[in-house]
Amino acid sequence: MDQHYLSPLFDPQSIVLFTGPADDPDGLTPQARALLAHLHAQPYKGRVVPLDTTTSGTLADLAHTKADLAIIALPSVEQVLAALELAGRIKVRAALVLSSGIDAAQAAQMHAIAKRLGFWLLGPNSQGLQRPHLQLNASAAGALATQGQLALVCQSGALTASILDWASAHSVGFSSVIAVGPHSQVTLSHALDFLSADRRTHGIVVYMEGIANARRFTSALRAAAFSKPVIVLKSGRKSAGNAAAQTHSGAIVGSDEVFDAVLRRAGAVRVRSFVELFSAAKCLASRYRPVGRRLGIISNGGGPGVLAADWISEIGLELGVLSADAARALQDQLPANASLTDLIDISEEAGPADFRAALDAAAQDRQIDGILVIYSPKFGGDPSAIAQQLAEVRPKLKKPLVACWMGEASVGAARKVLVQAQIPSFRTPEAAVGAFSNIASFYQNQQLLQQTPPPLSSLAAPDVEGARLLIEGVLAERRNALTEMESKALLASFHIPVTQTLLARTPTEAMMIASQLGFPVALKIDSPDIAHKSDVGGVALNIMNATVVRDVYNDMIATVRQKRPQARINGVTVQTMARKNQGRELYVGVVTDAPFGPVIAFGAGGTMIELIGDHAMELPPLNQFLARRLIERSRVHETLGEWRGAPAVDQAALERVLLRVSEMVCELPQLREMDINPIIIDADGVVAVDARVVVGQAVQASPGRSGQYSHLAILPYPARYEQLWPLRGGGDYRVRPIHPDDAQALQALVRRLKPESRYFRFVSRMSELPPSMLAQFTLIDYDREMALCAVIDEEYTDEQGQRRERERIIAVSRYITNPDQSSCEFSLVVDDEFTGQGLGSRMMHCIMDIARERGLQEIVGLVLTNNDGMLRLMRHLGFTIKPYPEDPEFRLVSHAL
Repeated sequence: MDQHYLSPLFDPQSIVLFTGPADDPDGLTPQARALLAHLHAQPYKGRVVPLDTTTSGTLADLAHTKADLAIIALPSVEQVLAALELAGRIKVRAALVLSSGIDAAQAAQMHAIAKRLGFWLLGPNSQGLQRPHLQLNASAAGALATQGQLALVCQSGALTASILDWASAHSVGFSSVIAVGPHSQVTLSHALDFLSADRRTHGIVVYMEGIANARRFTSALRAAAFSKPVIVLKSGRKSAGNAAAQTHSGAIVGSDEVFDAVLRRAGAVRVRSFVELFSAAKCLASRYRPVGRRLGIISNGGGPGVLAADWISEIGLELGVLSADAARALQDQLPANASLTDLIDISEEAGPADFRAALDAAAQDRQIDGILVIYSPKFGGDPSAIAQQLAEVRPKLKKPLVACWMGEASVGAARKVLVQAQIPSFRTPEAAVGAFSNIASFYQNQQLLQQTPPPLSSLAAPDVEGARLLIEGVLAERRNALTEMESKALLASFHIPVTQTLLARTPTEAMMIASQLGFPVALKIDSPDIAHKSDVGGVALNIMNATVVRDVYNDMIATVRQKRPQARINGVTVQTMARKNQGRELYVGVVTDAPFGPVIAFGAGGTMIELIGDHAMELPPLNQFLARRLIERSRVHETLGEWRGAPAVDQAALERVLLRVSEMVCELPQLREMDINPIIIDADGVVAVDARVVVGQAVQASPGRSGQYSHLAILPYPARYEQLWPLRGGGDYRVRPIHPDDAQALQALVRRLKPESRYFRFVSRMSELPPSMLAQFTLIDYDREMALCAVIDEEYTDEQGQRRERERIIAVSRYITNPDQSSCEFSLVVDDEFTGQGLGSRMMHCIMDIARERGLQEIVGLVLTNNDGMLRLMRHLGFTIKPYPEDPEFRLVSHAL
C-alpha cells in the first residue's frame, strides 16, 4: 500500500521470462530475440528466471519461481494465453506481452486472464519498457537508453525506436521508456499516473494517437503536469468543420482544437511536429522550470537577432529588453558598436568576455524571463570559448538558457560543449525561440491547471429545474433543436440578457406585436428544421412600421417555403432591435466532443462567423480567471477596448455571460450544441440577439462511471460537501474539499506538527512536504479521490503591520480509490493543538460518507503499530485491525462501507 500499484511492472525486483526454447533461436519471435540480446548485453540488476509453458510438474515445483513481473514473447496467441495462466498461478503482480498483430478480441481474452488472476498487463502489441537505473531493457525498441530524468511514453513502437536513436546521438537520457501499443490493459493514463509519482522522473514526453477514457486521461495528465513538465505530440489531427453540425459552433470547432483546450487546461504543452518534440525534449532534459514569456536575445549579429525577434512576435512571445540602468551599466563593458535598444546586439567584434558580460546582465534583469544566445561565425572568432562561457554560467542560472550556434563546420566542437553542459542548442534562431515557447507555454498552462471552479458561480441562482423541464419537453416531442423562443427561454432561466421575442402566427399578429414592442423590430422565421435562418431568407432587420412588417412576413413565409418545402414553420418571431450603435458582435458557443464532452467557444460573431473563424475554447467549469483568459485568447479581444471612436465594452458583463454558459453546461448534460450569435456588447452591457440550442443524450466523459457531472472531462469543485461544525472548546470549524490554493496552508500544518506526529502520518523524518508531494495532495481529481480539510479563521499581521485574516488548516482526511475500483485507502492528520476535540472522528465520518456515496464498498489504511492514538480512534469507529503481513511495523485497518 506504500508502493504505487504499477511498481511491480516498472520497478520489478525479479522477472520470469517466457520466450520459448533457448536452444531453438530460429523458433523465437523477433521480439524474443531482441529481448534476450538486450538482457545479455546489459545485465539486469534483479533476478531473472526463464520458464517454459510446457514445464511439467506440480505448482509446488514452481513455488520458488515467484516474481514481480512476467515478460512474454511467444509466437502464437495460444502460447501467450498459456503463459499468462502460468504467470498468474505463480503469483506475478504484473506481466508484459511483447508482440504485434494481436487483434482486439484476442487482447480481450488476455485482459480477462490478467483481471481474473489479479495482475496488471502491459500489452499485447507492446514494444516493451526500459528502466535504465535498473539496467532493465525489456523492450524490442533498441539499445538501453542512457540514464536520465526524462520519461518517454509512446503509443507507437516505431517512433519509440526513433526517439531512442535520436536521444543516444544527443546525450539525452531517460528515467523510463514505455511503449504502450494498441489494446494494452495498462494504458497511457496508467503510465502517466505512475510517472507523476516517480521520483526519478522530472519531465515527461508523450506521443499519442488516441484515448478511450477522457476523464481518466485528463485526470492522469493533470496530476503529472502539476508536478513536472509534460510535452505531448498527438497524431491524427482532423480539419475543423462538420457537415452534420446544427450550429455555427459545431461547424467551425474541430476535435483537434478541443484536444488543444484539454492539454492547455491540464497544464501540459502540445507540440505539432516530430522536430518540435525533440526540441522540447532537449529543454526538459535540461530541467528548466516554468517561467514567463519575455525572451532576451544576445547576438553578435543583427540579422540573426532580428529573425529571432520576428519569430518571437509571430508566435505570441514577448521580447525581453534590459532595463535602462542595466543597459547603461552593460554598454561600458561592450565594444563601441554594441546596441542595447531592444536586442542585446554585442556586435561582430564581441569575444568570450563580452558574451559573458551580456549573459550576467540578462541573468540579473527582472524584465527578462529567459535568454537566447545566438552566435554567428566570424573570422578569427572562437565559438568553443564562447560556448564555454555559457557552460560556466549554466549551473548558477535560474532562468532558461537556449543557444543557437549558426553554421556547421566551424561550430561543431562548440555544440559538443553546449550538449555536455545540458544547454539546449539549435541550428536556427526560429527553432531556438520555438523551444523557449514550449517552456513559456508550460508556465501559462500551469495557471489554468490550478483553477478548480465549482459548477455554479457565486451569481444569482439560475432556474435549473425550469431549464431541465424545457429540455425534457423538447426531447419528449422527439426533437433535438430548440426553436429560437425556446432557446432564449433557456438562456433567460440562467439570467443571460436576451432581446424580447414574441411569436406571430399571422401577419396581423406580427403587426400588433411590433406596434406593442416599438420600432424598429426584427423578424425571423421560427422553424425547428432550419438551423441557419439567414441562409433561406428567414431574417429581416430594422423594420420601421407596421405595413412593412405585414409585407415582410408574407414574403418571408413564401421564400422559406420555396427554399425549404419540407420544413415545419411555426410562424415568425418579432423582437426589438438591439439598440447598441457602437456595440461589437460576438458569439458564445458550446460543442460536444467525443470523448471529452462539452467545450465552451468564444469569438467574433455575425453572419460571417465560419469565414472569420475566430474562436477560442475552454473546458468547463469556468471561473472569472478562466473566462478572462478565454476572452484574451480570441482575436476579437483587441476590439473590446477603445476601438475606432467607440468606448471600451463592459467586459465584466461578458465574463458573467461566460460564467452563466458554464453553469448551463455543467447542470444540463443534454446540452449538445449551442450558439448565442450574435451577442452584442457595448459600454452599457450585453444582450443575446439570437440563440440556437441542440439537445440530445449526454456524452459520458468517463465510461462506466455515473454521477451528476459524468459528462465533464474535468470534475468541478464539489462545493456541496462543505459543512460547518462546532469546536468543543468554542467557535466553529468548516469542513470542505481541498483545492490547489491550500498548498501553503497545508505546508504550514505539516511544519506545525510534532516530529512524532509527522512520522506517524508520513513515515518520514521530513520537516515539510516536497513540492511534488504538496502538488499531489492539493491538486486532486475529485472523481477518484477526495481530500477534506478542516479550517478555522485566524488573524495575523502582514509585512506592513496590518491585521488580516486567513484560513488555517487544522485537520485533513483523504481517500484515494484503489485500482480495483471497489475499495479505497485513507489517511488522516490532525493539528497537535486540536487533538482531543473530536476532529479525527468527524473527519473520518465525513470522508467515509463521501466514499460510500461514490459506491465504494470498503475503506482501508495502514497504521504504525506504535501509533496508539490512531489505533484507539480506529477501534472507536468500528474498524477491524489486523497485522499487516508485508511489514510487522504496521497494522491493516479496514471498515465496510
